[in-house]
Amino acid sequence: QVQLVESGGGLVQAGGSLRLSCATSGSIFRFNVMGWYRQAPGKRREMVARITTDALTYYADFVKGRFTISRDNAKNAVNLQMNSLKSDDTAVYYCNSDKGTREGNWGQGTQVTVSS
Repeated sequence: QVQLVESGGGLVQAGGSLRLSCATSGSIFRFNVMGWYRQAPGKRREMVARITTDALTYYADFVKGRFTISRDNAKNAVNLQMNSLKSDDTAVYYCNSDKGTREGNWGQGTQVTVSS
């Protein structure tokens, strides 16, 4: 059973900000690299940002300088702060562990729509 719950999506104007949150179980959170991914209509799911258990971060080139991923160890949560949003950022956003991506287990995601 998937134990990932994404939230925080919505409709925002270009240039605006949103903060996504992902709640998960402690067993998933503590021992795995966690990441945010997105899938736009008609496109493949792609990696947006990842964060290790030691809080090292990695970003896709198209979000560098605009998005920030973080871990909340007290809440077993992974957050994604998205600033300077563009219409190209419109997609369903998912969080997952590296293990979960290999196993094909995904949550429902949260829709982000950026209007131009």
